[in-house]
Amino acid sequence: MSSAAEIDDSPPEEFQATGGKLERGLIWVFIVVPTLALVPGIYVAWGGWIGWRDVVLLVAFYVITTTGIGVGYHRGFTHGSFKPNRGLKVALAVAGSMALEGPVIRWVADHRKHHKFSDRDGDPHSPWRYGTSAWAVTKGFVFAHVGWVLWGNDRADPKHYAPDLLKDRDVAAISRHFRTWAVISLLAPAVIGGLWDRSWHGAATGFFWGTLVRIALMHHVTFSINSICHVTGGKPFASRDRAGNVWWLAILSQGESWHNLHHADPTCARHGVLKGQIDINARLIKWFERLGWAHDVRWPNTERLAKKRTPEAA
Repeated sequence: MSSAAEIDDSPPEEFQATGGKLERGLIWVFIVVPTLALVPGIYVAWGGWIGWRDVVLLVAFYVITTTGIGVGYHRGFTHGSFKPNRGLKVALAVAGSMALEGPVIRWVADHRKHHKFSDRDGDPHSPWRYGTSAWAVTKGFVFAHVGWVLWGNDRADPKHYAPDLLKDRDVAAISRHFRTWAVISLLAPAVIGGLWDRSWHGAATGFFWGTLVRIALMHHVTFSINSICHVTGGKPFASRDRAGNVWWLAILSQGESWHNLHHADPTCARHGVLKGQIDINARLIKWFERLGWAHDVRWPNTERLAKKRTPEAA
């Protein structure tokens, strides 16, 4: 990603396609525990165990980590939709790591493999992996949504799919210290909430809403791009897979659910290219470009998009 990238001698675990046992165990905890918190979360919110500070922490950390995944991990590091300066590169890699979806290099490698084999044999998380019958798609949907992360073994080798990032000293270092960013992500809302409210109660509610509920919501929105957006949705552009646009996920995913155009034109910095398609991540990239923090942005090309329109959508 960086022209100044230098070769870094990464430790052995960075070259493992599926990660070590400890990392896989942590991923289980990061996914399962926050998800379980959603049910009591609805109850305690109804009972008044949430204040405006908790809402601020939930929204702030959600936006930070969702931006880290969508703008950083996905559009930037995976597809090269833009080139960030060093400060933005580091910030996005750290923010994405705090989403607790795995180290940046492993995430990028898996996603690049997904695009290479999208909805075909070799795709790490296609909902169509078991077939097209109702039961097969149901099993595939569960696997695509979360199963591939928890027990799947068809992961990508970073040495093959992300050699550019392995050579980038900044990204490689951030990827190696994933557990550090995970701890910060888990504890920061509680610390801020406690200091803000000057009480242990503020720390407890900050942890519940800013950590557990935020992680669960963010994870399942992200996972829905792999599952829901590859089973249903509009397809105004021609792609070689089943990726579709799911409009009701657009705000929560910050524009990632305009998935059909993304698979039709993967390096495009804007996914929501049609009228009325809100793409928050594209707007953020535009701001970064204006501030001089991002350059070589690959904005939509009108002629290229016209060629990709499906006959029924043209």
